[in-house]
Amino acid sequence: MEYNFQALAELYKNALLNDVLPFWEKHSLDWQQGGYFTCLDRQGKVYDTDKFIWLQNRQVWTFSMLYNQLEKRENWLKIANNGANFLAQHGRDSDGNWYFALTREGKPLVEPYNIFSDCFAAMAFSQYALASGEDWATDVAKQAYNKVLRRKDNPKGKYNKTYPGTRPMKSLAVPMILANLTLEMEWLLPKETLENVLAETVREVMTDFLDSERGLMYENVAPDGSHIDSFEGRLINPGHGIEAMWFIMDIARRKNDTKTINQAVDVVLNILNFAWDSKYGGLYYFMDALGHPPQQLEWDQKLWWVHLESLVALAMGYRLTGRDVCWEWYQKMHDYAWSHFADSEFGEWFGYLNRQGEVLLNLKGGKWKGCFHVPRALYLCWREFEVLRSLRR
Repeated sequence: MEYNFQALAELYKNALLNDVLPFWEKHSLDWQQGGYFTCLDRQGKVYDTDKFIWLQNRQVWTFSMLYNQLEKRENWLKIANNGANFLAQHGRDSDGNWYFALTREGKPLVEPYNIFSDCFAAMAFSQYALASGEDWATDVAKQAYNKVLRRKDNPKGKYNKTYPGTRPMKSLAVPMILANLTLEMEWLLPKETLENVLAETVREVMTDFLDSERGLMYENVAPDGSHIDSFEGRLINPGHGIEAMWFIMDIARRKNDTKTINQAVDVVLNILNFAWDSKYGGLYYFMDALGHPPQQLEWDQKLWWVHLESLVALAMGYRLTGRDVCWEWYQKMHDYAWSHFADSEFGEWFGYLNRQGEVLLNLKGGKWKGCFHVPRALYLCWREFEVLRSLRR
């Protein structure tokens, strides 16, 4: 096996600092109205000016996090400030609920139906408060986090389209995001709250959503954790399952919980074996646990974030366990992701490929893809390989 951790660290560092971040710094900033443009074509030209709360908050988080953890560049703080001020002014309704989408000027377009708008607001303003020292940003972060805690058992509230009581289900997305969000909020939370929420989210993810026989992470289960034989109940979302597992590893690492770390690594490996496209390479977007046709017509597409989260999980899993199978899978995933998604001509990464690995949408950002998964994964992998490099000396 090849272990050139220094070269890998340099690859990720260079891609982050000299390719991906400059792309967003050059093309996404709306200095006139505030916030960011995320609908960018391959070359960075803006093709739509609507602003989506998930992506606005995620970009605030990205530049605030890098300012806090990597280097105190004034430009990064200025970029984060441009988004934070816009969101604080326009992002919420009168009750503090975060909208889903705004016009360029900040007028509401889509109601606050989605709990993840609140989640990413809490993440963003926690990091921005730490970077800026602004008390008002701390208040925004705490308010958003408390909204998440209140909404987690009924995420869509009055906007829920399902008929009550017939087929109750809960989604993996809520506890997995809450686990990561709570770690992000650590510096703002009472220790008891922190530990209780982390323990409960880990328990729920690793008990209710994990099928102990198959070792796969289900996307939706009944409230008691049992499986439901329906489209939603059989749904496997490989990217979500793998991303959730590195969140769990990150939490378990704090207490040197090697049992949970290895269990999470096992799940990652099971998902990879289940979801890898043996004919064309890459991971499927959605799958049916029993092999039935998925309801999502885009099920066989290859998406950027799924592969990036896999790179993070495999690098972290290898660093924490030293298991050779993690490294074997990392190399396989690395070769696919870097050769298919990274755009050497115009920078950043493509988001959407067809099953054969050809570019499906010639864009770098849109309604769902912004300045988040690519820079976060590049930073985290860079960090993992720096640690591995130092351990090999």
